[in-house]
Amino acid sequence: MASSKEELFLLIRRDSWREGLSVRALARKYRVHRRLVREALCSAVPAPRRTPRRHSPRLEPFKKTIDQWLLDDLDAPPKQRHTVKRILTRLQHEAGAEIAYSTVWDYVSQRRQEIAEAAGATLAAGFVIRHNQPGMDAEVDFGEVWIDLAGERTKCFVFAFRLAYSGKAVHRITASCGQEAFLDGHVHAFRTLGGIPAGQIRYDNLSPAVSRVIRKSRSREEHPRWADFRKHFSITPFYCEPGLRGAHEKGGVEGQVGYWRRNYLTPVPCVDSLDELNEAFARFEQAEESRRIGLRIRAIGQDFAHEAPLLLPLPGEGFETGLAFSPRVDRYGMVAVRVCRYSVPARFIGRTVHALLRSDEVVVFHGRTEIARHPRLTAKGAERVVLDHFLEVLLAKPGALAGSEALDQARREGTFTPAHEAFWAAAKHTLGETDGTKALVHVLLLHRHLQHRDVVAGIRAALAVGACTADVVALEARKAAETEGRSPTVTASAMPAELVTPPELPLPSLTERRASRLPVDQRPLPALERWDQLLHRPGKELLMTMPSMEPAPATGPPSRHPRRCRRR
Repeated sequence: MASSKEELFLLIRRDSWREGLSVRALARKYRVHRRLVREALCSAVPAPRRTPRRHSPRLEPFKKTIDQWLLDDLDAPPKQRHTVKRILTRLQHEAGAEIAYSTVWDYVSQRRQEIAEAAGATLAAGFVIRHNQPGMDAEVDFGEVWIDLAGERTKCFVFAFRLAYSGKAVHRITASCGQEAFLDGHVHAFRTLGGIPAGQIRYDNLSPAVSRVIRKSRSREEHPRWADFRKHFSITPFYCEPGLRGAHEKGGVEGQVGYWRRNYLTPVPCVDSLDELNEAFARFEQAEESRRIGLRIRAIGQDFAHEAPLLLPLPGEGFETGLAFSPRVDRYGMVAVRVCRYSVPARFIGRTVHALLRSDEVVVFHGRTEIARHPRLTAKGAERVVLDHFLEVLLAKPGALAGSEALDQARREGTFTPAHEAFWAAAKHTLGETDGTKALVHVLLLHRHLQHRDVVAGIRAALAVGACTADVVALEARKAAETEGRSPTVTASAMPAELVTPPELPLPSLTERRASRLPVDQRPLPALERWDQLLHRPGKELLMTMPSMEPAPATGPPSRHPRRCRRR
């Protein structure tokens, strides 16, 4: 038997042509009515099924009223037009109608579009293909993603920067979508691409860039910091229409975020840090260069090779993307930045410091000296406490170490190892609770100038000989380093490059900026021969001719006011 009506028609027409069967025989063979056989012999394609028109006698008397309301809505504000619920309510209260909601919905959903088209209020949706020149236009967008960060499901954001001509895209995942992440994403994209688009860069009306949208215009009131940033990098922004109306104006990057989420972030990635995921992004972007977009005959990498030389060069002077704060260190040795708290060395308690909030870290300065560096936290009320910042306090209060938050975080991060635990237990057993804890604090102080693995090796060697003093641990740590042929001391060469190089200040020197813009001074140097004459002492002849300045001796009685007498 045929599986569809089209196949049944083909079988009937074939048997009628090959075997010459009659209409009655064909109907008997395929167990259908003779009308269907005659229909199949007349046309190989079945007639479309007619949709029955539903009549609503209860709504019929009110159709003209509803049409008038829908026509009046064309001149009403968009947010004050009739909904199906409002139409049904008015019919019930004003005309006493008893009609079902679905009946009104079926009629209004069809008539609203028909009335709008008849009045010329709507046009058919259409799009115009945009011509993209190489090295000119780009698009920017943020997208939400979920990742398993250090074993915890975390909401993050993907910054996407896409060149319109080649389709080359640069991505960076951050813990927030604030202004610092927005600016840092631009800097990362410009460095990766090796230049800046010379044309327009298309944006949504993101709060990091736009403070206020001017109604019914393309004008925007920009955020002051974003205005400084785009002037520094010579960016020409183009802001799309608000809402869904402007989504098509940067459709390339809108689809890019979804493509990236489906192909490289599914299933949910499990990483220990965002840096690990961003390094993987760099490899994914290299693999994408061999892909062809749509019906293009060239790959992304081939088009980008033609586009890269046309990009504008990067400015010689950098731009600090972090946000500057001036918090005060509380009595717990913590500073509050946004909705999170970070620890600083206890010696700065009560002082005002400078915090630089970046997309992935928080750097704290006292004057021009960096005193703390933490990975950025995003959960409201989150705290990061470093045990090393409170060692001086723990020497005076050793009993606070056991229940401290700093010790708990050090254990979770792995910096407080089982070797430290064993040394602490042995020291308390030998020296007592207080002195044993102080001995542990002295050992923790060794980490400031000795490498971590050397201190751990020193602790194990000290425990092997039954010693519980920091001096023995320091000696054994140096021996462990010398055995491997290296220096145990933490020097500038062993430190990370970002800690050795003085960090950029949030605000550059105004004097240096002004001096760099002044023209070169080409005036000749002044002659100092005449001024040298003033250095010689006057001759004896000049001294002899000068009148004496000594006062004459007094001949009368002494005066009660000698100063007044001298003046007279």
